[in-house]
Amino acid sequence: MQTHSTGLKRGLSARHIRFIALGSAIGTGLFYGSASAIKAAGPSVLLAYLIAGAAVYMVMRALGEMAVHNPVAGSFGQYASSYLGPLAGFVTGWTYAFEMLIVCLADVTAFGVYMGFWFPEVDRWIWVLGIVCFIGALNLCSVKAFGEMEFWLSLLKVGAIVAMILAGLGIMLYGVGLADGGAATGIHNLWEHGGFMPNGIGGLIASFAVVVFAFGGIEIIGITAGEAQEPHKVLPRAINAVPVRILLFYVLTLFVLMAIFPWPQIGSQGSPFVQIFDGLGIGSAATILNIVVISAAISAINSDIFGAGRMLYGMAQQGQAPAGFARVSNAGVPWMTVVVMGGTLLLGVLLNYLIPENVFLLIASIATFATVWVWLMILLSQVGMRRRMSREQVAALQFPVPLWPVGPAVAIAFMLFVFGVLGYFPDTQPALWVGAVWIALLGAAYWTWVKPAAAARAEAARVEMVAE
Repeated sequence: MQTHSTGLKRGLSARHIRFIALGSAIGTGLFYGSASAIKAAGPSVLLAYLIAGAAVYMVMRALGEMAVHNPVAGSFGQYASSYLGPLAGFVTGWTYAFEMLIVCLADVTAFGVYMGFWFPEVDRWIWVLGIVCFIGALNLCSVKAFGEMEFWLSLLKVGAIVAMILAGLGIMLYGVGLADGGAATGIHNLWEHGGFMPNGIGGLIASFAVVVFAFGGIEIIGITAGEAQEPHKVLPRAINAVPVRILLFYVLTLFVLMAIFPWPQIGSQGSPFVQIFDGLGIGSAATILNIVVISAAISAINSDIFGAGRMLYGMAQQGQAPAGFARVSNAGVPWMTVVVMGGTLLLGVLLNYLIPENVFLLIASIATFATVWVWLMILLSQVGMRRRMSREQVAALQFPVPLWPVGPAVAIAFMLFVFGVLGYFPDTQPALWVGAVWIALLGAAYWTWVKPAAAARAEAARVEMVAE
């Protein structure tokens, strides 16, 4: 494949970026994962989403300040290298790429399961192979084609959520579709089954492990900075709008769910979404949900390959990933990263069949750790950038973090608190241990290969300058 040196192309509009972030952050965390968060905290899970949402908004503002100031491919991986040191950038970039791969592996497998609902006679691996090839081919096209695909897939998901919220409000306020003569349910279910916080403060704290991960993926806005049209205008609008919308979707959806159904029942019959549609008397609820989750899976695969590919492209330019990852096609796409991601996914699907489920879940638990790690690095990188800037440079920032320095400090403390939550509760301890081992392995790789290679390049450059 021919390559050229012009690099990535700025083909993503504000519409694309807004829905890319929505699509990446609204997925199985809402459609299925919310049930486990409700089980842990009861109705008080609404507080957990509000608190975590505020912290995530501060993360996005920190990322936005850096991305508008310096819009580059690889985004927060490069910012960590610049402001915290090459080791921090190396660990953060590879952790994000691996997180995307693990999540993507789960999504392609889920896609095969979802298609089996309609075509049980077709082997699952056929669907998995088909979706990997399709998404891989799509990501080899121009970035605008990727953005359009993601826009429509995300629009379908968002439309389903809005429909569910409206349907739930109809049941709650007017008794629409109920068999008992249409008596409205009101909101008494939020406190009638053990109170608003039935499992105490411990249940609320335990839910943060699930709640925080549900927002994972929103940081892909930063990855789009290198290909955004007019990033200094597009990124601030997207960052200000998307976290608020996601928060509204999660909080409103769960508020409606827990108002209609006693919270102990939610998730007991599969996805909470099916319960809403069943409550309306829609017999094809499972089919409707299947369409939604299939679009969610394709959207997530699409975003994950894009995000991991652009991160590795930026790292390759810094010498922290194989040089081949920096090769760009005539369409402005880092094609080598797409090919490698696709090939790894095919290998990963095979491994998913071979290794026991509990081992796979242990490996996948790093995704939770990785999300919080990346957010912490974004916050610390922004602090590092500010410490290097003069008063005049800070005053010239186009999209400064609000509530500086208190806001970022509180968000950093919250991320450390989530690590503590992961380590305290037995169900989530594996995520912390796996994450710690992963960071240690990356550190060893950096000191063994990356740092010596960087030193050799610097020496070669010095010798060349002396020779001239």
